[in-house]
Amino acid sequence: MPIIYRSAYPGSPRYLFNGHLQTVVPSVFRKVKGVNYERERLTLTDGDFVDLDWLDTGSKKLVILTHGFEGDSHRHYIKGTAKLFAQNGWDALAWNCRSCSGEMNTSFRLYNHGEIGDIEEVINHALRTKKYETVVLVGYSMGGNISLKYVGVKGHEIPDVVRGVAAFSAPTNLKTSAQLLDLPKNKLYRERFMKKLVRKITHKDSLFPNRVDLNKLKEVKVWKDFDDFFSAPVNGYRDADDFYEQGSAVNFLEGVQIPVLICNAQNDPILNEDCAPKALAEKHPLIYVETPATGGHVGFLVKNDEFSWAERRALEFLTQLKK
Repeated sequence: MPIIYRSAYPGSPRYLFNGHLQTVVPSVFRKVKGVNYERERLTLTDGDFVDLDWLDTGSKKLVILTHGFEGDSHRHYIKGTAKLFAQNGWDALAWNCRSCSGEMNTSFRLYNHGEIGDIEEVINHALRTKKYETVVLVGYSMGGNISLKYVGVKGHEIPDVVRGVAAFSAPTNLKTSAQLLDLPKNKLYRERFMKKLVRKITHKDSLFPNRVDLNKLKEVKVWKDFDDFFSAPVNGYRDADDFYEQGSAVNFLEGVQIPVLICNAQNDPILNEDCAPKALAEKHPLIYVETPATGGHVGFLVKNDEFSWAERRALEFLTQLKK
């Protein structure tokens, strides 16, 4: 029963006294210095592209990093993880989901929580580029869900060198996560995400006229409305419920064949306990669930430490795996 009942996270600095501060302060103010990526553009099999950012240390070990919703490879948690792993003898590959690297992607569809074809192409490209002996995946928020769903769906089909996954603040149950965004206390996050998404949908409409109905924006009252009107049809789902069902990693985790760590804070403002599947972990020997009391959403800061606890926890969990 690999549920980690006593998390080693010591807690945030005292001035970050609630989940909102633990979420917002690092997102706005944390800077990670000394990370100089080498960018590569990967053309996907459908003709679209994603941009890859590398830290090449000459290692035979690689960590592949997947960012959160409307994030990118320059988010503090991605750069912090890349820097920490590189300092400990790993290559790092931080990839940007479609439309997230500063340039709009060329196909009609965007990225989404349930899309695993792109991460599979990124992994296969990395293995063609260099003969890595060990590959691990680290994902934050949406990136955690993508990484977990990929290994759950693929099961025994994943490359033998892929050894494990560490996912932090992962919305493995999309339906409940969408509902939480509608709570008054989460208005800040909802408006921030919605503003960026509306901008992208409007851009898509200019490139692909009449594929979406922008007038539907006036009818969006709750987050599920936006997913019904836009997220689902743009990304090939029947409706929001179909998106939530197919996109939620929790529905596929029974298929994992390598160790995975799911680490969500109990005071995460936009996740609840449904995203930390303890009942499944109790009967699955490869699923580790850790729920620190605090940490916020992709926060987990530690006083007087350059790196977050999540970044150090990812390194600890993934380096102790047996080859």
